[in-house]
Amino acid sequence: MEINLIIIYLFVGLTAGIMSGMFGIGGGAIRIPLLNFAGLPLITCFGINLFVIPFSSLIGATTHRKNINKKIGFYVILGGTLGSIIGAFFVGLIPEIALAILFLITSVITVLAIYLNKIAPELSDRIKPERNNITGIAFFLNLITGLRGGSGGSLFPPFLRVMKLSIHEAIATSLFVTIFTAIFAIIIYWGRGNIIWLPAFSVLAGSMIGARVGSKLSLKTKPHWLEIGLSALIVFLALLTVYKAM
Repeated sequence: MEINLIIIYLFVGLTAGIMSGMFGIGGGAIRIPLLNFAGLPLITCFGINLFVIPFSSLIGATTHRKNINKKIGFYVILGGTLGSIIGAFFVGLIPEIALAILFLITSVITVLAIYLNKIAPELSDRIKPERNNITGIAFFLNLITGLRGGSGGSLFPPFLRVMKLSIHEAIATSLFVTIFTAIFAIIIYWGRGNIIWLPAFSVLAGSMIGARVGSKLSLKTKPHWLEIGLSALIVFLALLTVYKAM
């Protein structure tokens, strides 16, 4: 029975890792529901997801390293880390359905933001990648996802597109950022005893393999298809989140 569970956890990690490396997301929107479906308590799923993120993101960021924008990444880390910490402290206090709806609305807005330069070019030109804008929005995005046991990774790539990064730069910088935004939240979950180590390391192994495969695929994929794939994935995961919360 234990071997079967390890195989399931490896598969969960592999699936989330491929999506993480491919699109620059943290992978929590995939890992958390699958781990919960496999029988783990939701708070444990949150803790395991955050434990895995820095390692799988490191694999992806290393592969994408030439496209990382470290200057913008620094401000995203600054705001995002604070959002993650506050979210981890208050996880479970807000009704899941309310968080799910808020996450859906935010996801739709960020997806539209990917195409803002085409939908509303004048508005796009007015939005500047300034320190306060980057830090403040990163804090808000990570607070929302942190309240659901995530690291903000699923919303960072479209947000970084609005900050004038190319899709490949946005994916690379998102992977780089999530290495750091998850670490302090991990400490909180670890201290509460929410992380179960056998599934955690099994998911980690699968995620690291998947992140490498997904990153390689991402670098070979044209920007246009990456934008479409990222948009579809974010909307699908947001809808899945609302459905699960109902």
